[in-house]
Amino acid sequence: MELDEMKQAWQVLDQRLARQQTLSLQLYRDSGMDRVRQRLRPLAWGLVLQLPLGIALMLWGISFWSSHMSERGSVICGVAMQVFGTLAVIFAARTLAMVRGIDYASPVLEIQRRIADLRAWRVKVEAPVFAVLGSVIWIPALLMLAQYAGDRAGVSLWDHLRPGFAAWLVLSAAASLVAVGVAYAVLRRLGLLRWLANQAAGKAVQRAEAELDAVIRFERENG
Repeated sequence: MELDEMKQAWQVLDQRLARQQTLSLQLYRDSGMDRVRQRLRPLAWGLVLQLPLGIALMLWGISFWSSHMSERGSVICGVAMQVFGTLAVIFAARTLAMVRGIDYASPVLEIQRRIADLRAWRVKVEAPVFAVLGSVIWIPALLMLAQYAGDRAGVSLWDHLRPGFAAWLVLSAAASLVAVGVAYAVLRRLGLLRWLANQAAGKAVQRAEAELDAVIRFERENG
């Protein structure tokens, strides 16, 4: 075999190897993106379930305050529950839109940015809001249930409150908020803010990030 023929044969072999490597990278990327999508699927399912729950709480609040218009306390409780349910719907819809808005055919860095935005939303907005509201929403819920019992007896809860009950409500709400603040301070003191952020982001986001990191490492090592 002449030298030119050998060079040509090596060039053909190099081209085949390059095409094979490109194909392997693409196959690994595609399978990796499928795994990322699968890891986020439980989060999407949970959000789909959160939507009707939020709607139910919102409608409960509206139904309650609209049927107790003469009682200011009941109106406040009902509106608080309506706001909580509305936020649950809005947050679920927003997060679900972020999950479904990920284009898995786009560049890996773009997908990584989208998931980073999803994490930031859940950690910096969704988790703090629900931590604060969730710690006090039990108070209007309890009062609403108590008023339903009063409705069956034909009496108003607000006309039969003991002296100091309003102060107890305020102290209960304050204690709940303080408990949230203390828990955050303790976790920060122990250096567990990263753990807290991961818990707020959720297992689905963490697993999707891990799958995406594996794809990025593979591309860097074999690109």
